[in-house]
Amino acid sequence: MSFTRISCAAFALVATISAQAPDAPAPIEPPPNVVLIYTDDQGHADVGCFGARGFATPRLDRLAEEGLKLESFYVSQATCTSSRASIRTGCYANRIGVVGAYGPNSGYGLSDDEETLAELLRERGYATSFVGKWHLGDRPRFLPTRHGYDEWFGLPYSNDMWPVDYDGRPQAESGHNPDYPPLPLMEGDRTVELVETLEDQARLTRRYTARAIEFIERSAPQGPFFLELAHSMPHVPLGISEEFRGTTEYGPYGDVIAEIDRSVGEVLDALQRAGVADRTLVVFTSDNGPWLNYGDHAGSALPLKEGKGTSWEGGCRVPCIVRFPGEIPAGTVSDQLSATIDLLPTIVEACGARAPKCAIDGVSLLSHFRDPSTPSPRTTYWYYYLNDLEAVRDGRWKLHLPHAYRSYERLTPGKGSHPGPTAVGRVSFALYDLQADPGERRDVADRHPKIVARLLELADAARAELGDGAERGSGSRDPGQVAADGQGAK
Repeated sequence: MSFTRISCAAFALVATISAQAPDAPAPIEPPPNVVLIYTDDQGHADVGCFGARGFATPRLDRLAEEGLKLESFYVSQATCTSSRASIRTGCYANRIGVVGAYGPNSGYGLSDDEETLAELLRERGYATSFVGKWHLGDRPRFLPTRHGYDEWFGLPYSNDMWPVDYDGRPQAESGHNPDYPPLPLMEGDRTVELVETLEDQARLTRRYTARAIEFIERSAPQGPFFLELAHSMPHVPLGISEEFRGTTEYGPYGDVIAEIDRSVGEVLDALQRAGVADRTLVVFTSDNGPWLNYGDHAGSALPLKEGKGTSWEGGCRVPCIVRFPGEIPAGTVSDQLSATIDLLPTIVEACGARAPKCAIDGVSLLSHFRDPSTPSPRTTYWYYYLNDLEAVRDGRWKLHLPHAYRSYERLTPGKGSHPGPTAVGRVSFALYDLQADPGERRDVADRHPKIVARLLELADAARAELGDGAERGSGSRDPGQVAADGQGAK
């Protein structure tokens, strides 16, 4: 695969959405700390205050009571690498060429030309730490410490990318993932140990939490800090510590979420002990919807349709909670459109950091967060999967474009760690009123031809800017790439 090299400067002249509005208020002083926590494959309905059943999340529910619950919050794509690229850059994955889910030894990653939230905050004087799953390339030049993080402890990619089956049997016995190398647990740029068993995986959440707390305790007395905690769970295979096994009615998945809930609580407690809770912006979310064919090892997005790997609401809409004492009113809820691409410009504005030099897609939501009764500056959203534009949203209306997708509906899910089947679903042009029909069950395209026409114009704008299928958009940039020998780069 070859790419045409295009500079960021060229894109700064067109299609630029500023990370800060021209009339943005003065930055908050002293600059707030930032804690960004997200999980892997946690569904929209997998938090108590979002409708979870069979397990409780008291600390996440309390976080929502103390802050803002975002009910229409979207990821850029319903897959690991794409979603994480957007969280860290404020861009649709298709703008920066980082799509799909990179495997071990991938020759692709985040380009050096892209500026991450960590780089912008470090320039502002923040200490920066990344704890958990990275998944934006595992070659040295793609790792967190090359993209603005002072330190990193975690996995370079998904926890199922190892030579072990989901039930813990090694590759020699199961034949699962024969081409995958051992799963490395890394610190900085080096492997410190191998994750070889489900018991090793069961310790990840606890170890990530301890490392996050240690960073808070070390950094709080020194000045502002940015902590990004990206849990490997609840992605399969589920790693459940002995303390939480069998503790929920839901089963293994519920046990994992209960442990993550405690992790969030311990991080919040660490902020309180350090005396910085009242000047720390905390965000909790997920990278995409649930992997539904794993049954009791998967979550739920109900009443939303489908799950991970689709452009239906269950794949792209995820839970999100934001707490910022003194800035965001407690106990508030917004059902207006917002997205992971908006986190970078929102946090940049709150912290007084500069905007990225390259064009981004996010807009600051800080004013909306401060007063959720005001309109969100985000009114449209483009649903991509890999390189394909599959749907567009404008306000309450969502138009699906013709595409095939991986469907989980009306199929028996797996059980006991093994996946059930999926089917190939197909949709033609279909219009849904997400305000009246969030589950996307009633196609009303025939009743609203003018709305369909307007959304088709938005789809054309998306294609022109970010491309569609094999066609590259005028605003598309290249991913980072290394040669086969790992030495050359462009």
